Amino acid sequence: MIHLIVGNTGSGKTTYSTELKRKTNGIIFSIDKWNKTLFLSDKKSTDGLEWYLERIERAEKMIIDLISQLESSKIDSILDLGLSKFEHREKFRKFASLNGYEFKIHFLDISKETRLNRVTKRNAEKGKTFEFEVSKDDFDFMENWFEKPNEKEMNGGIIIGE
Repeated sequence: MIHLIVGNTGSGKTTYSTELKRKTNGIIFSIDKWNKTLFLSDKKSTDGLEWYLERIERAEKMIIDLISQLESSKIDSILDLGLSKFEHREKFRKFASLNGYEFKIHFLDISKETRLNRVTKRNAEKGKTFEFEVSKDDFDFMENWFEKPNEKEMNGGIIIGE
């Protein structure tokens, strides 16, 4: 089973993924952790969105290979990859369908106020789910970037509210 964890910045995707791991004994793929480990030390101040997107695409090629290996072993994959756009989610749905893998979308539908409070707290405390600081500008950018899943996408999925 492939679990697509969807939610805007600060919605609790990593925390939710950790809880889902406990329930399923699955493996979490957290794009924030991959980015921090593999790419952020090389980032220049002039690098923008395209720099991130290109590296995410490279990481996801490896993640897709690992998902196939896990599916062969009957181990769940928990994708904490942001999945902010319909097209990005569709990529993984098509991959699952083409390979005969089950998938489920989990949408964390959390208010902007709650999410901003969480991000501010995470930036200050630098606790378990902290990988890098999210500025207010970055948070605001994601408010316009994120595409909420539609009713058809959520068919058979799980919606988590506050």
